[in-house]
Amino acid sequence: MNKKIFTLLFSLLLSAVYAQEVKVSAGKVMRFSNFKSQFIDARNIDVWLPDDYSNNEKYAVLYMHDGNMLYDAESTWNKQAWEVDEVAGKLISEGKTQKFIVIGIWNNGAKRHPEYFPQKPYESLSQIQKDTVTARLMKSGKTTEVFKPYSDLYLKFLVTELKPFIDKTFNTKRDKKHTFIAGSSMGGLISMYAICEYPKIFGGAACLSTHWPGIFLVENNPIPDSFVLYLKENLPNPKNHSIYFDYGDQTLDALYPPLQKKVDETMRQRGFTEKNWITKFFPGKDHSEKSWKERLNIPLEFLLKK
Repeated sequence: MNKKIFTLLFSLLLSAVYAQEVKVSAGKVMRFSNFKSQFIDARNIDVWLPDDYSNNEKYAVLYMHDGNMLYDAESTWNKQAWEVDEVAGKLISEGKTQKFIVIGIWNNGAKRHPEYFPQKPYESLSQIQKDTVTARLMKSGKTTEVFKPYSDLYLKFLVTELKPFIDKTFNTKRDKKHTFIAGSSMGGLISMYAICEYPKIFGGAACLSTHWPGIFLVENNPIPDSFVLYLKENLPNPKNHSIYFDYGDQTLDALYPPLQKKVDETMRQRGFTEKNWITKFFPGKDHSEKSWKERLNIPLEFLLKK
């Protein structure tokens, strides 16, 4: 059988098997339910394909965390969503970005915090500092046991299990120049961590409302400084990587302005300029999918420009 015909039939078969009733305004979503991993718990993977997805061309790939919050507001816990299909579909149709697909990786509910918390910066803390982090996360209801992040395993799942599957199943451009990662809050942290840990895999990262405190207060909190120190030592080469940060000043985002300024200074020290790095401040904007949806076009145009 001709390879192109086989690929088309295989794609149609996948569509029939995995297509779910995810309401989108552009393109389509294919859900791979209960996707297994040898490193972390199984989870759903929602793949968004643009309207004109074709087996005759290849696409850039954007991996996004909190995949269960990306597409259909009616299906989310807070009735908000990023509406990635709407934003991405419009950018592609208007020719403002290269063509790309989106891989929505569902979070793991109660285990979201340890999966997304950058592991190496945490491990650099003293035992007393780690105990303090556990106590504060217990107080905020984020954990009921000793806190121990395992984001290294989460990233290993992305890079060694999920990405090979996506590249085999869909027509993708597999190099780092066309592979991106994005998220908000803790998802912003793990996106930052991903491009630092795997600079040969990811060429760009979008970190919206990045949760630099790690916990939920900034007083006597050693975590932000541990992140800054990690960035000083591990930021990728600015010559072939791009990074986007942003933040508001309402609700949880109110904690971020002074912390983001320290990160920005580190970016400058490491040679990042306006060519490969943006930090944007959105006064009056809060910590919500509604706010991130409103400005998602900005990092997408920056990272996925033609």
